Amino acid sequence: QVQLVESGGGLVQAGESLRLSCAASGNIFSISAMGWYRQKPGDKRKLVGTINFRGDTNVADSVKDRFSISSDNEMKTMYLQMNNLKPEDTGVYYCAAGRDYEAPRGYWGQGTQVTVSS
Repeated sequence: QVQLVESGGGLVQAGESLRLSCAASGNIFSISAMGWYRQKPGDKRKLVGTINFRGDTNVADSVKDRFSISSDNEMKTMYLQMNNLKPEDTGVYYCAAGRDYEAPRGYWGQGTQVTVSS
């Protein structure tokens, strides 16, 4: 089992930045990729980006000019740096981990709320 705990969400104004963190514990040797998903109000959960154990990243085209993903060397902590936030970035951000670099989803965190006011 892998446990994931997100942190760093909150209320910000448009144009500001936030960095989300996801701390992984447990049997992290069973995972090879981690990712961030976002669920906007009334919408499905959608992939924001992923990172694998080699440090390769893949960020959704809709946010790649403003968001970036990184992790520590042991992939115990993953980060989502979000710059120039917009009201449409509001949602619950979930951390996920698994073995599928395209869409890791074997394990999930509880989510952290990000609210961007205009």
